[in-house]
Amino acid sequence: MPEYKLRINGTSHNVNVDDDTPLLWVLRDELKLLGTKFGCGIGQCGACTVHFEGAAVRSCLIAVSTIGTSEITTIEGLSEEGDHPVQKAWLEHDVPQCGYCQSGQIMNATALLTENPKPTDKDIDNAMSGNICRCGTYVRIKQAIKTASNQ
Repeated sequence: MPEYKLRINGTSHNVNVDDDTPLLWVLRDELKLLGTKFGCGIGQCGACTVHFEGAAVRSCLIAVSTIGTSEITTIEGLSEEGDHPVQKAWLEHDVPQCGYCQSGQIMNATALLTENPKPTDKDIDNAMSGNICRCGTYVRIKQAIKTASNQ
């Protein structure tokens, strides 16, 4: 198997995996970063969202061979203390229920706010539409994003 040197959460990691191994499985199985969740495996639910050079992407769709030297950020790398404004707003608005989709939701929301610090309701709806919440906390997700945009 080929060896890949990946930059994850600011740290270099060497992994020996097949070329077509999805980033999701490298994160979870090889690096034991379990915050990124497996939901559907086809990029439809958003549970596996991470940042690829700052952009929100579905890690189940990214082959390890395509990453190169790009910086990947997972929920574990978002903030050391769990005190990123989006994480704080999530707690303030009691967004998590089962919690399964939360890392993907948070990663997508932080990418949105990085690109558009003052999103409208429509901007939030458009950006978050690909992230499915099985518990239906969409109203609280939107409220949390608005709160985080004001911090």
